[in-house]
Amino acid sequence: MWAPWRMDYILSDKEEGCIFCLALSEQDNLTLYKGEISMVMMNKFPYINGHLLVAPKIHLSTLDQLKKEEKGDLLETVEKSIGILKKVMNPDGFNVGLNLGKVAGAGVEEHLHFHVVPRWFGDTNALTVFADVRVIPEHLLATYNNLKPYFNKLE
Repeated sequence: MWAPWRMDYILSDKEEGCIFCLALSEQDNLTLYKGEISMVMMNKFPYINGHLLVAPKIHLSTLDQLKKEEKGDLLETVEKSIGILKKVMNPDGFNVGLNLGKVAGAGVEEHLHFHVVPRWFGDTNALTVFADVRVIPEHLLATYNNLKPYFNKLE
């Protein structure tokens, strides 16, 4: 297994603040799309290649805080993200969901976000089950470069 980006994470100063709000203010990051209401960024620590995070640009933690229009845009952005992943990566299926609250597994509980995780037959193996290790076969930036042109068309 080879994960060259992990050393940068291990040795770097950890970002303080909300990763989504920081992504909105930065130029060079893993953000694929910044719409009027929603945004899409790659997960820096993916379960598998193509693991995306779709969030409202506004800093909220629960669905009931969103206006109807914002909910619609957020779900439409999830749908468009799935379409792009289908076109570029050809997965066999998807896991799509929200983790609301720390007890539910939310790593960034203060900013609501969907996980969009492409899945392929045979993408899990004994390493995942027994050692909690994931094999990511493509470098994060290579996946970003493959997806970014399609998200640019959404803008």
